[in-house]
Amino acid sequence: MLTDLPAPAGPVSLAADRALTARRVLLSARTPESAPMPADRVRPWLAEQARRGEYRVTPVPFSRLRGWHFEEPDGNLRHESGRFFSVEGLHVTADGLPPRGRRQPIIVQPEVGLLGIVAREIDGVLHFLMQAKMEPGNVNSFQLSPTVQATRSNFTGVHQGRRIPFLDLFLERGRSRVLVDVLQSEQADWFLAKRNRNMIVEIDEDVETGEGFRWLTLGQLLRLLRLDNVVNMDSRSVLACLPTAGAHPDPAGDPDGDPAAAAVLRSFHDPAAPSVHGMTEIHSWLTGVRALRELDQRRVPLREVAEDGWLFSGTEIGHESGRRFRVIGADVAASNREVGSWTQPMIQPQVPGLMALVVKRIRGTLHALVQARVDVGHLNVAELAPTVHCRPADHTGPGSEPFPPFLVDVLTAPPERFRYDTVQSEEGGRFYHAENRYAVVEAPDGFPEEAPEDYAWLTFAQLTELLAHGNYLNVELRTLVVCAHTLY
Repeated sequence: MLTDLPAPAGPVSLAADRALTARRVLLSARTPESAPMPADRVRPWLAEQARRGEYRVTPVPFSRLRGWHFEEPDGNLRHESGRFFSVEGLHVTADGLPPRGRRQPIIVQPEVGLLGIVAREIDGVLHFLMQAKMEPGNVNSFQLSPTVQATRSNFTGVHQGRRIPFLDLFLERGRSRVLVDVLQSEQADWFLAKRNRNMIVEIDEDVETGEGFRWLTLGQLLRLLRLDNVVNMDSRSVLACLPTAGAHPDPAGDPDGDPAAAAVLRSFHDPAAPSVHGMTEIHSWLTGVRALRELDQRRVPLREVAEDGWLFSGTEIGHESGRRFRVIGADVAASNREVGSWTQPMIQPQVPGLMALVVKRIRGTLHALVQARVDVGHLNVAELAPTVHCRPADHTGPGSEPFPPFLVDVLTAPPERFRYDTVQSEEGGRFYHAENRYAVVEAPDGFPEEAPEDYAWLTFAQLTELLAHGNYLNVELRTLVVCAHTLY
């Protein structure tokens, strides 16, 4: 069923009804097998794609970056085309920072990229066309990416590479129906106000996919999300935006009668389920944080970050503390990409992060404790983030930062309270071997329902409704939203 509304001023003709889509999403999530691609064949297929080509990523000195240069007099690292992205300096003053603020390197990429997944109903179940894609920063080369994953420079041909398959389904009016279409942020630690267009479009006809693409149900993808480093960050971001409210699951919940699974189902799919806060209250709370918290961002010459302890060498830009991250150069060869070889700067974190979501059943519905977090690169001051969003190693040893709220609760939680716990890669196109531990941790019975000022309990239906709009949930929380689907 489609709405009778006229086409939006965008690339497609009709938008699907959100409640109907939610019911189809639930059916797909409960379908762990598929005739087009049996579940036990997905990982061997990924491995075969890796064996079929030649892939090499080598850290190199900045002097060996082709087409990149440190621009005089500011020292910013730019591409000769003026496109793609640049590495510049950022001076930030914000609540919680010293009065003089802080300087750091930051990726500036004003153009909006496209992260798009093609959907199709097969045997009555919604399937998603996923791509086996190599990214230079991935720890294991190939992961499952969206059907289309491209910057504007890529799909307008700045790199002079091969055309991008299926791009026309997202950019040409009338080729498909919209299930998801929203601008979402990326890592605000390392990007300045970066956004990508997250899209899912549905087609009715069969299409030739080729060896690098496979149709998978959401249930298959959820099983793969239980594994380390299989479903990439961009896929997680897009899938998290699928609507869920209105599916009206069976009140009995899980077929096996699991009350914990029933609480998750209600949280995602039942808009009438009890919630601690109404949507108007949630919007007002976040708007208040954005209005009252300080975040002043000023782009400065990259050379200036040396004043805050950043050290420059021929091979990296890193902080004297050994913490945070470093900027390196990479030489990449990939036989299956639009361009066979290239060089680029990349950001490499020094230690992995911990992204943990504390959850609690409140009046029979699972709630997630989220924080309104201010990060240096945010476009709109604050976004909702996981309960714990940090690098634990930064909070130990001399000169370390104070422990953030709830970090001790997560680190000392017994194993049986971890409902979800895996290591996932961050965006492999700009970040080198960036991994975070993602966890969903069930609070003990005595855990207080009263939350600190910058925290609030939300249901997953409320979170997915906020995801119909941009810049409400950060990319790390979006990962945890889609991973929480594995709990029912």
